[in-house]
Amino acid sequence: MPRRFHSAFSLCSALLVAVSALHGFALLPPECFAEDAAEDGFKPAFNGKDLTGWVAVNTAPSTWKVHDGMLICSGKPIGELRTARMYQNFVMELEWRHMVPRGNAGVFVWADDITARGVPFHRGIEVQVLENAYGNTRSHTTHGDIFPIHGAKMTPINGRGGSRAFPTEERSNPSPGWNHYRITCQDGNISLAVNGQVVTQGTDCSPRKGYICLESEGGVVHYRNVKIKALPDAPIADEHVAIANRDYRCLYNGIDFSGWVVPADVASHWKANDWVFSYDGKAPAGESAIETVDQFEDFGFVFDIRRKENSGVVQISLRNSKETTISIDPGNEDLKKHLGSGWDRFEGTLVGNILTLTVNGQPAITNRKLDDGRKKGPLRITPDGPVDFTNVYVRKL
Repeated sequence: MPRRFHSAFSLCSALLVAVSALHGFALLPPECFAEDAAEDGFKPAFNGKDLTGWVAVNTAPSTWKVHDGMLICSGKPIGELRTARMYQNFVMELEWRHMVPRGNAGVFVWADDITARGVPFHRGIEVQVLENAYGNTRSHTTHGDIFPIHGAKMTPINGRGGSRAFPTEERSNPSPGWNHYRITCQDGNISLAVNGQVVTQGTDCSPRKGYICLESEGGVVHYRNVKIKALPDAPIADEHVAIANRDYRCLYNGIDFSGWVVPADVASHWKANDWVFSYDGKAPAGESAIETVDQFEDFGFVFDIRRKENSGVVQISLRNSKETTISIDPGNEDLKKHLGSGWDRFEGTLVGNILTLTVNGQPAITNRKLDDGRKKGPLRITPDGPVDFTNVYVRKL
Protein backbone atom coordinates (compact mmCIF):
# COMPACT_ATOMS: atom_id res chain seq x y z
CA MET A 1 0.00 0.00 0.00
CA PRO A 2 1.47 3.45 -0.92
CA ARG A 3 2.48 5.53 2.11
CA ARG A 4 -0.21 8.22 1.58
CA PHE A 5 -2.96 5.57 1.45
CA HIS A 6 -1.50 3.73 4.43
CA SER A 7 -1.61 6.94 6.49
CA ALA A 8 -5.20 7.66 5.50
CA PHE A 9 -6.16 4.03 6.24
CA SER A 10 -4.58 4.24 9.69
CA LEU A 11 -6.39 7.52 10.43
CA CYS A 12 -9.74 6.04 9.36
CA SER A 13 -9.07 2.98 11.51
CA ALA A 14 -8.41 5.14 14.56
CA LEU A 15 -11.56 7.17 13.93
CA LEU A 16 -13.64 4.00 13.54
CA VAL A 17 -12.48 2.61 16.86
CA ALA A 18 -13.00 5.96 18.60
CA VAL A 19 -16.50 6.46 17.23
CA SER A 20 -17.50 2.91 18.17
CA ALA A 21 -16.33 3.50 21.73
CA LEU A 22 -18.55 6.57 22.00
CA HIS A 23 -21.56 4.43 21.12
CA GLY A 24 -20.87 1.84 23.81
CA PHE A 25 -19.41 -0.99 21.72
CA ALA A 26 -15.97 -1.97 20.50
CA LEU A 27 -15.21 -2.78 16.88
CA LEU A 28 -12.10 -4.84 16.30
CA PRO A 29 -9.36 -2.80 14.60
CA PRO A 30 -8.81 -3.66 10.93
CA GLU A 31 -5.46 -5.34 11.59
CA CYS A 32 -7.43 -8.22 13.13
CA PHE A 33 -8.76 -8.83 9.60
CA ALA A 34 -5.71 -8.15 7.48
CA GLU A 35 -7.31 -9.43 4.27
CA ASP A 36 -9.69 -6.44 4.04
CA ALA A 37 -7.16 -4.48 1.97
CA ALA A 38 -6.66 -7.24 -0.60
CA GLU A 39 -9.34 -8.72 -2.88
CA ASP A 40 -7.31 -11.30 -4.81
CA GLY A 41 -7.38 -14.98 -4.00
CA PHE A 42 -11.16 -15.55 -4.05
CA LYS A 43 -12.48 -18.72 -5.67
CA PRO A 44 -16.09 -19.45 -6.65
CA ALA A 45 -17.82 -21.71 -4.15
CA PHE A 46 -20.14 -23.20 -6.80
CA ASN A 47 -19.31 -24.27 -10.35
CA GLY A 48 -22.65 -23.04 -11.74
CA LYS A 49 -23.80 -26.57 -12.64
CA ASP A 50 -24.06 -28.75 -9.55
CA LEU A 51 -23.05 -29.14 -5.89
CA THR A 52 -19.50 -30.33 -6.49
CA GLY A 53 -17.45 -29.39 -3.43
CA TRP A 54 -20.48 -29.48 -1.14
CA VAL A 55 -22.17 -32.19 0.93
CA ALA A 56 -25.95 -32.39 1.50
CA VAL A 57 -25.82 -33.39 5.15
CA ASN A 58 -29.45 -34.09 6.05
CA THR A 59 -31.59 -32.72 3.24
CA ALA A 60 -33.29 -34.06 0.10
CA PRO A 61 -32.07 -33.79 -3.51
CA SER A 62 -34.91 -31.29 -4.06
CA THR A 63 -33.66 -28.93 -1.33
CA TRP A 64 -30.73 -27.41 -3.22
CA LYS A 65 -30.54 -26.54 -6.92
CA VAL A 66 -27.91 -24.66 -8.92
CA HIS A 67 -29.68 -22.71 -11.67
CA ASP A 68 -28.94 -19.64 -13.76
CA GLY A 69 -25.89 -18.72 -11.68
CA MET A 70 -27.78 -19.04 -8.39
CA LEU A 71 -27.97 -21.60 -5.62
CA ILE A 72 -31.68 -22.00 -4.85
CA CYS A 73 -32.81 -23.41 -1.52
CA SER A 74 -36.40 -24.67 -1.23
CA GLY A 75 -36.35 -24.36 2.57
CA LYS A 76 -37.62 -27.93 2.93
CA PRO A 77 -36.68 -29.82 4.96
CA ILE A 78 -34.91 -27.90 7.70
CA GLY A 79 -31.28 -28.93 7.41
CA GLU A 80 -27.88 -28.03 6.09
CA LEU A 81 -25.48 -28.14 3.16
CA ARG A 82 -21.77 -28.01 4.03
CA THR A 83 -18.46 -27.62 2.29
CA ALA A 84 -16.49 -30.76 1.56
CA ARG A 85 -13.34 -29.19 3.03
CA MET A 86 -12.65 -27.56 6.36
CA TYR A 87 -11.57 -23.94 6.76
CA GLN A 88 -9.77 -22.15 9.55
CA ASN A 89 -8.98 -18.60 8.41
CA PHE A 90 -10.96 -17.35 5.43
CA VAL A 91 -13.15 -14.67 3.88
CA MET A 92 -16.50 -15.61 2.38
CA GLU A 93 -18.63 -13.31 0.25
CA LEU A 94 -22.13 -14.01 -0.97
CA GLU A 95 -25.32 -12.33 -2.02
CA TRP A 96 -28.65 -13.61 -0.73
CA ARG A 97 -32.33 -12.78 -0.99
CA HIS A 98 -35.41 -14.27 0.61
CA MET A 99 -38.32 -14.87 -1.76
CA VAL A 100 -40.99 -14.79 0.96
CA PRO A 101 -41.40 -12.42 3.92
CA ARG A 102 -40.22 -13.71 7.31
CA GLY A 103 -37.83 -16.13 5.61
CA ASN A 104 -35.21 -17.76 7.83
CA ALA A 105 -31.79 -19.13 6.90
CA GLY A 106 -28.19 -18.83 7.99
CA VAL A 107 -24.51 -19.38 7.26
CA PHE A 108 -22.67 -21.58 9.75
CA VAL A 109 -18.89 -21.43 10.08
CA TRP A 110 -16.40 -23.71 11.82
CA ALA A 111 -19.02 -26.49 11.99
CA ASP A 112 -18.78 -30.23 12.66
CA ASP A 113 -19.26 -32.85 9.94
CA ILE A 114 -22.82 -33.81 10.94
CA THR A 115 -25.67 -32.25 12.88
CA ALA A 116 -25.77 -31.99 16.66
CA ARG A 117 -27.87 -34.23 18.90
CA GLY A 118 -31.61 -33.84 18.49
CA VAL A 119 -31.48 -30.90 16.08
CA PRO A 120 -31.18 -30.43 12.31
CA PHE A 121 -28.25 -28.00 12.70
CA HIS A 122 -24.52 -28.24 13.30
CA ARG A 123 -22.49 -27.12 16.25
CA GLY A 124 -20.76 -23.97 15.04
CA ILE A 125 -21.05 -20.18 14.77
CA GLU A 126 -24.17 -19.00 12.95
CA VAL A 127 -24.39 -15.84 10.88
CA GLN A 128 -28.12 -15.11 10.70
CA VAL A 129 -29.83 -14.68 7.32
CA LEU A 130 -33.27 -13.43 8.34
CA GLU A 131 -35.83 -11.52 6.25
CA ASN A 132 -36.85 -8.10 7.58
CA ALA A 133 -40.53 -8.91 8.15
CA TYR A 134 -39.44 -11.38 10.85
CA GLY A 135 -39.03 -8.31 13.01
CA ASN A 136 -36.51 -7.07 15.56
CA THR A 137 -36.69 -7.80 19.29
CA ARG A 138 -34.44 -7.69 22.31
CA SER A 139 -33.38 -11.26 21.51
CA HIS A 140 -32.78 -11.06 17.73
CA THR A 141 -32.58 -8.77 14.71
CA THR A 142 -32.90 -9.19 10.96
CA HIS A 143 -29.70 -7.31 10.17
CA GLY A 144 -26.92 -9.84 10.71
CA ASP A 145 -26.77 -11.35 14.22
CA ILE A 146 -23.89 -13.75 14.97
CA PHE A 147 -24.08 -16.39 17.70
CA PRO A 148 -22.63 -19.74 18.79
CA ILE A 149 -25.00 -22.67 18.58
CA HIS A 150 -25.30 -26.20 20.01
CA GLY A 151 -22.15 -26.26 22.09
CA ALA A 152 -19.94 -23.78 20.23
CA LYS A 153 -18.58 -20.73 22.08
CA MET A 154 -18.09 -17.06 21.22
CA THR A 155 -17.58 -13.79 23.06
CA PRO A 156 -19.85 -11.22 21.40
CA ILE A 157 -18.98 -7.64 20.61
CA ASN A 158 -22.06 -5.46 21.14
CA GLY A 159 -23.86 -8.23 23.01
CA ARG A 160 -26.85 -7.95 25.31
CA GLY A 161 -25.75 -10.10 28.20
CA GLY A 162 -25.68 -13.41 26.33
CA SER A 163 -23.49 -14.98 23.67
CA ARG A 164 -25.20 -13.33 20.65
CA ALA A 165 -23.52 -10.41 18.88
CA PHE A 166 -25.90 -7.76 17.56
CA PRO A 167 -25.33 -5.50 14.53
CA THR A 168 -24.56 -1.84 15.14
CA GLU A 169 -26.60 -0.72 12.13
CA GLU A 170 -29.75 -1.85 10.30
CA ARG A 171 -28.56 -2.39 6.73
CA SER A 172 -30.33 -5.43 5.27
CA ASN A 173 -32.91 -5.12 2.48
CA PRO A 174 -36.36 -6.77 2.64
CA SER A 175 -37.58 -9.47 0.26
CA PRO A 176 -37.08 -9.74 -2.66
CA GLY A 177 -34.08 -7.39 -2.53
CA TRP A 178 -30.55 -8.71 -2.64
CA ASN A 179 -28.10 -8.39 0.27
CA HIS A 180 -24.33 -8.73 0.31
CA TYR A 181 -22.49 -10.46 3.17
CA ARG A 182 -18.75 -10.47 3.73
CA ILE A 183 -17.83 -12.91 6.51
CA THR A 184 -14.25 -12.77 7.77
CA CYS A 185 -13.01 -15.54 10.06
CA GLN A 186 -9.47 -15.31 11.40
CA ASP A 187 -7.76 -16.70 14.49
CA GLY A 188 -11.04 -17.28 16.33
CA ASN A 189 -12.47 -13.84 15.48
CA ILE A 190 -15.47 -13.34 13.19
CA SER A 191 -16.64 -10.20 11.41
CA LEU A 192 -19.71 -9.58 9.26
CA ALA A 193 -20.10 -6.73 6.78
CA VAL A 194 -23.70 -6.20 5.58
CA ASN A 195 -24.01 -4.35 2.27
CA GLY A 196 -20.55 -2.88 2.58
CA GLN A 197 -20.26 -2.01 6.26
CA VAL A 198 -18.91 -4.10 9.15
CA VAL A 199 -21.72 -4.27 11.72
CA THR A 200 -21.35 -7.49 13.74
CA GLN A 201 -18.35 -9.15 15.37
CA GLY A 202 -17.34 -11.83 17.85
CA THR A 203 -14.10 -13.07 19.40
CA ASP A 204 -12.70 -16.14 21.16
CA CYS A 205 -14.70 -18.58 19.04
CA SER A 206 -14.51 -22.33 19.48
CA PRO A 207 -14.39 -24.25 17.25
CA ARG A 208 -12.31 -22.02 15.01
CA LYS A 209 -11.65 -24.55 12.27
CA GLY A 210 -14.39 -26.52 10.58
CA TYR A 211 -16.89 -26.63 7.76
CA ILE A 212 -18.96 -23.82 6.24
CA CYS A 213 -22.70 -24.60 6.05
CA LEU A 214 -25.70 -23.03 4.37
CA GLU A 215 -28.95 -23.53 6.24
CA SER A 216 -32.36 -24.49 4.94
CA GLU A 217 -35.05 -23.36 7.39
CA GLY A 218 -38.46 -23.19 5.82
CA GLY A 219 -38.29 -20.28 3.38
CA VAL A 220 -37.16 -20.11 -0.25
CA VAL A 221 -33.81 -18.31 -0.41
CA HIS A 222 -31.49 -17.57 -3.33
CA TYR A 223 -27.71 -17.22 -3.20
CA ARG A 224 -25.38 -15.89 -5.89
CA ASN A 225 -21.76 -14.75 -6.31
CA VAL A 226 -20.67 -17.06 -3.50
CA LYS A 227 -16.90 -17.04 -3.21
CA ILE A 228 -14.31 -18.01 -0.61
CA LYS A 229 -10.73 -16.92 -0.03
CA ALA A 230 -8.68 -19.19 2.20
CA LEU A 231 -6.18 -17.36 4.42
CA PRO A 232 -3.03 -18.84 6.00
CA ASP A 233 -3.77 -21.11 8.93
CA ALA A 234 -2.14 -20.74 12.33
CA PRO A 235 -1.40 -23.40 14.97
CA ILE A 236 -4.45 -24.06 17.16
CA ALA A 237 -5.29 -26.48 19.95
CA ASP A 238 -7.23 -29.64 19.09
CA GLU A 239 -10.14 -28.42 21.23
CA HIS A 240 -10.73 -25.61 18.73
CA VAL A 241 -11.01 -27.96 15.72
CA ALA A 242 -14.47 -29.19 14.74
CA ILE A 243 -15.15 -32.89 14.16
CA ALA A 244 -13.72 -33.76 10.76
CA ASN A 245 -15.46 -35.77 8.06
CA ARG A 246 -16.23 -39.36 9.07
CA ASP A 247 -18.08 -40.16 5.81
CA TYR A 248 -21.50 -40.38 7.40
CA ARG A 249 -24.54 -40.22 5.15
CA CYS A 250 -28.06 -39.55 6.34
CA LEU A 251 -30.67 -42.28 5.84
CA TYR A 252 -33.66 -39.92 6.13
CA ASN A 253 -34.14 -37.05 3.68
CA GLY A 254 -36.66 -34.97 5.65
CA ILE A 255 -39.30 -35.22 2.90
CA ASP A 256 -40.44 -38.85 2.72
CA PHE A 257 -39.37 -42.43 3.40
CA SER A 258 -37.28 -42.88 0.25
CA GLY A 259 -34.68 -45.54 1.00
CA TRP A 260 -36.90 -47.30 3.53
CA VAL A 261 -39.22 -50.31 3.30
CA VAL A 262 -42.47 -49.28 4.98
CA PRO A 263 -45.13 -52.02 4.79
CA ALA A 264 -48.47 -50.79 3.49
CA ASP A 265 -50.36 -51.89 6.59
CA VAL A 266 -48.20 -49.71 8.88
CA ALA A 267 -47.50 -46.78 6.54
CA SER A 268 -50.27 -44.67 8.07
CA HIS A 269 -48.62 -44.97 11.48
CA TRP A 270 -45.28 -43.51 10.36
CA LYS A 271 -45.00 -39.82 9.53
CA ALA A 272 -42.26 -37.82 7.82
CA ASN A 273 -42.44 -34.50 9.64
CA ASP A 274 -39.65 -32.34 8.25
CA TRP A 275 -36.39 -33.19 10.05
CA VAL A 276 -38.15 -35.66 12.40
CA PHE A 277 -39.85 -38.91 11.52
CA SER A 278 -42.27 -40.44 13.98
CA TYR A 279 -44.23 -43.56 14.87
CA ASP A 280 -47.65 -43.06 16.49
CA GLY A 281 -47.66 -46.32 18.47
CA LYS A 282 -50.99 -47.51 17.03
CA ALA A 283 -50.06 -50.35 14.68
CA PRO A 284 -51.01 -53.89 15.72
CA ALA A 285 -48.54 -55.48 18.14
CA GLY A 286 -45.43 -56.76 16.39
CA GLU A 287 -46.28 -55.02 13.09
CA SER A 288 -44.65 -51.63 13.55
CA ALA A 289 -41.25 -52.27 11.94
CA ILE A 290 -39.62 -50.41 9.07
CA GLU A 291 -36.18 -51.12 7.60
CA THR A 292 -33.68 -49.67 5.17
CA VAL A 293 -33.48 -50.74 1.54
CA ASP A 294 -29.68 -50.75 1.81
CA GLN A 295 -27.90 -53.53 3.62
CA PHE A 296 -24.78 -53.04 5.71
CA GLU A 297 -21.72 -55.09 6.53
CA ASP A 298 -19.15 -53.42 8.79
CA PHE A 299 -20.46 -49.94 9.54
CA GLY A 300 -20.72 -47.07 11.96
CA PHE A 301 -24.06 -45.59 12.91
CA VAL A 302 -25.71 -42.64 14.65
CA PHE A 303 -29.37 -42.21 15.55
CA ASP A 304 -31.19 -39.79 17.83
CA ILE A 305 -34.35 -40.89 19.66
CA ARG A 306 -36.90 -38.93 21.63
CA ARG A 307 -39.04 -41.21 23.75
CA LYS A 308 -42.56 -40.42 24.90
CA GLU A 309 -44.16 -41.27 28.23
CA ASN A 310 -45.54 -44.52 26.80
CA SER A 311 -42.82 -45.31 24.26
CA GLY A 312 -42.03 -48.75 25.65
CA VAL A 313 -39.03 -50.60 24.27
CA VAL A 314 -37.52 -49.49 20.96
CA GLN A 315 -35.50 -52.13 19.13
CA ILE A 316 -32.83 -51.18 16.59
CA SER A 317 -31.58 -54.22 14.68
CA LEU A 318 -28.28 -53.37 13.01
CA ARG A 319 -28.37 -56.29 10.52
CA ASN A 320 -31.99 -57.25 11.08
CA SER A 321 -31.05 -60.07 13.40
CA LYS A 322 -31.91 -60.75 17.03
CA GLU A 323 -28.23 -60.94 17.98
CA THR A 324 -27.44 -57.46 16.64
CA THR A 325 -30.46 -55.75 18.19
CA ILE A 326 -30.02 -52.79 20.53
CA SER A 327 -32.99 -52.70 22.91
CA ILE A 328 -33.65 -49.21 24.18
CA ASP A 329 -35.48 -50.06 27.37
CA PRO A 330 -35.68 -47.31 30.00
CA GLY A 331 -36.22 -50.08 32.57
CA ASN A 332 -32.68 -51.32 31.92
CA GLU A 333 -30.63 -49.78 34.74
CA ASP A 334 -27.36 -50.01 32.80
CA LEU A 335 -28.90 -47.98 29.97
CA LYS A 336 -31.09 -45.71 32.07
CA LYS A 337 -28.13 -43.97 33.69
CA HIS A 338 -27.08 -42.64 30.27
CA LEU A 339 -30.49 -41.44 29.09
CA GLY A 340 -31.66 -37.84 29.26
CA SER A 341 -35.11 -36.26 29.33
CA GLY A 342 -35.21 -35.23 25.66
CA TRP A 343 -33.27 -36.43 22.66
CA ASP A 344 -30.74 -39.23 23.23
CA ARG A 345 -27.91 -39.96 20.79
CA PHE A 346 -26.79 -43.53 20.14
CA GLU A 347 -23.51 -43.90 18.26
CA GLY A 348 -21.45 -46.97 17.62
CA THR A 349 -19.83 -49.46 15.29
CA LEU A 350 -20.47 -53.04 14.23
CA VAL A 351 -17.34 -54.68 12.83
CA GLY A 352 -17.66 -58.40 12.15
CA ASN A 353 -19.51 -59.49 15.25
CA ILE A 354 -18.01 -56.87 17.59
CA LEU A 355 -20.36 -54.13 18.80
CA THR A 356 -19.35 -50.85 20.45
CA LEU A 357 -21.95 -48.29 21.55
CA THR A 358 -22.06 -44.90 23.27
CA VAL A 359 -25.18 -43.18 24.59
CA ASN A 360 -25.00 -39.40 24.77
CA GLY A 361 -21.23 -39.67 24.52
CA GLN A 362 -20.89 -42.14 27.41
CA PRO A 363 -19.62 -45.72 26.84
CA ALA A 364 -22.47 -48.23 27.07
CA ILE A 365 -21.07 -51.27 25.22
CA THR A 366 -17.38 -51.82 24.55
CA ASN A 367 -16.21 -54.50 22.11
CA ARG A 368 -19.04 -56.90 22.87
CA LYS A 369 -18.79 -60.14 20.90
CA LEU A 370 -22.15 -61.05 19.40
CA ASP A 371 -23.33 -64.54 18.57
CA ASP A 372 -24.21 -63.65 15.02
CA GLY A 373 -23.04 -65.21 11.79
CA ARG A 374 -24.87 -62.79 9.52
CA LYS A 375 -22.43 -60.72 7.46
CA LYS A 376 -24.87 -58.25 5.99
CA GLY A 377 -28.36 -56.89 6.53
CA PRO A 378 -30.63 -53.82 6.73
CA LEU A 379 -31.07 -51.52 9.69
CA ARG A 380 -34.50 -52.27 11.16
CA ILE A 381 -36.51 -50.17 13.62
CA THR A 382 -39.21 -51.84 15.72
CA PRO A 383 -40.94 -49.61 18.29
CA ASP A 384 -43.79 -50.73 20.54
CA GLY A 385 -45.04 -47.25 21.40
CA PRO A 386 -44.92 -43.67 20.06
CA VAL A 387 -41.41 -42.35 19.47
CA ASP A 388 -39.53 -39.75 17.39
CA PHE A 389 -36.34 -40.24 15.36
CA THR A 390 -33.87 -37.90 13.70
CA ASN A 391 -30.23 -37.78 12.56
CA VAL A 392 -29.98 -41.38 11.39
CA TYR A 393 -26.53 -41.70 9.82
CA VAL A 394 -24.36 -44.58 8.67
CA ARG A 395 -20.79 -44.93 7.38
CA LYS A 396 -18.87 -47.79 5.87
CA LEU A 397 -15.93 -49.21 7.81
